[in-house]
Parts: sequence; C-alpha cells; structure tokens
Amino acid sequence: MTLARLWQTSRPRFWMYVLGPFVVGLAALKSPAVFYSPLALIFLVYFLLPANLLIYGINDIFDYETDVLNAKKQGYEALVPPDQRKALSLAIALTNLPFFAAAYFLPRPAQLALVAFVLLSAFYSAPPIRAKSKPFLDASFNALYICPGYVAYFLAGGTTLSLPTLFAGWAWVMAMQAYSAVPDITADRESSTFTVATTLGLRGTLLFCLALYLTAAALAFPAIGWLAVPLGLVYATLMLLSLRAGTEEGVMRLYKHFPLINTFCGAGLFFAALAP
Repeated sequence: MTLARLWQTSRPRFWMYVLGPFVVGLAALKSPAVFYSPLALIFLVYFLLPANLLIYGINDIFDYETDVLNAKKQGYEALVPPDQRKALSLAIALTNLPFFAAAYFLPRPAQLALVAFVLLSAFYSAPPIRAKSKPFLDASFNALYICPGYVAYFLAGGTTLSLPTLFAGWAWVMAMQAYSAVPDITADRESSTFTVATTLGLRGTLLFCLALYLTAAALAFPAIGWLAVPLGLVYATLMLLSLRAGTEEGVMRLYKHFPLINTFCGAGLFFAALAP
C-alpha cells in the first residue's frame, strides 16, 4: 500500500475532528507554554495521521461489503479492497505503536482517555462489538472524538472533570455521527447494516441531530458562555437546511461542507478556551 493511499485512507479532511479537541484540551488551562512540552508535541503529531489512520483504516478494513455499495466511496472517499487489508493493518500498527509506548509518560487520567479513544475507535467498526451496525450505540461510540480533548487536558495538568461539559461534547459528537450516516441510508439498508439513520430515517435522524446540537449548546453554556448561542445556531441551521433538501443526495451536497463548518466552530472554541 502506497503512502498516498495511506494518506487518503486517513481522511485528511477529517483530521481536525481529533486534532481540534486535542488543542482545545491543551488550551483549557490557559497556559500557552504547555503547547511546547515534549509530550504535547508528541501527541500533537499522534492526533494527525496515526490516530486518523487508526479510526478510518479499521473502518475501511471491516466495511468493504457496505462501502462497495456506497456512492460516497466513489471519489469523495477511498474504497479499500480485501487484498489491501493486511498491508493496511500493518501500517496502522507501525504508526500507532510508538505513540502507545510514549503514553507510559502520560498522567494516569490521560492514559485512560487514550485507552478509551483506541477502544472506541477500534470497536466502532471491528467485531465483536461493531457498534456502527447497532442503532444508537453507533452514535454513542462517537465519544471517541472527545477523548483527545481529555488526553490533552489531563496531560496539561487538569484535574477536574465537568460532567455538563462532558455530556455537551458527547451530544455534539453523537449528532456528528448521526448526520454523517444520513447520506449512507440506502447503502446501509442494502447491505443490512443497521444504524441510527436507517432506524430513524432521513427526517427522523435530522430531527434527532437538531435536538442533540441544541442540547450540546445548552450544556456548554456554563463553560463557554454566549459563544454557545452562535455555535448552536450554526448547527441548527445546517440541520434545517438538510431537512429542506429532503433527499440523501441533497444532504450529501451539504455534508461536503461539514468538515469546514466543524473546523471553524472548533477554532472558535479554541480561542474561547485560550482567552483569559
């Protein structure tokens, strides 16, 4: 498997989904010097290609039967055929294991957050759990995307865990997963893969996402103040536009802007966290 193919498999457009929470977690203690600590720099590198190759590489290894039916894999994402699984598995191991060794030097809570990230990433797609084929468990396993924030927060010396903030992040990433499953409804149904989106249908899933985004904004308000309002409005508007589109193809056209929307909103959270 070529380096270009590994790069494509790691979904660079989605790298900010784990890197973003990591840098927000570093910023939470409002100490810019922590960004230059050796461990912070090491895991900053980890949450670029290696962590994303772990998430999406495992996904591609176990999803071929669904992916081959999915139009999204024809150009927007890559299709990994069965004969490349062994090479991809080796690449995932070689890029991730050195960072798992470095985790020995992390504080214990950061280690636990990293373990949670790895397990949720693996068993979202891999048996015996394969959460992505179990409605609502699939959305819940998307908690993997908030784990890098807690790795960073505890790495930087954080000690307290705010439950409202935790559940705000969890609601947000559940909505992110459910929304991403909407363009896949037909392909998932054809391959008998049952997801939150195949269960609720297009309209029901978008309303579910809308409720989750509004819940996330409300729970985040004590931590980020009035920034929660425009952030909530951005995602509420996206869900309403998707409802108006009314088809998987129409949602897909909007979904292609989703990574950029998430990146800009994440940047807002970063600067809010870093502000005195």
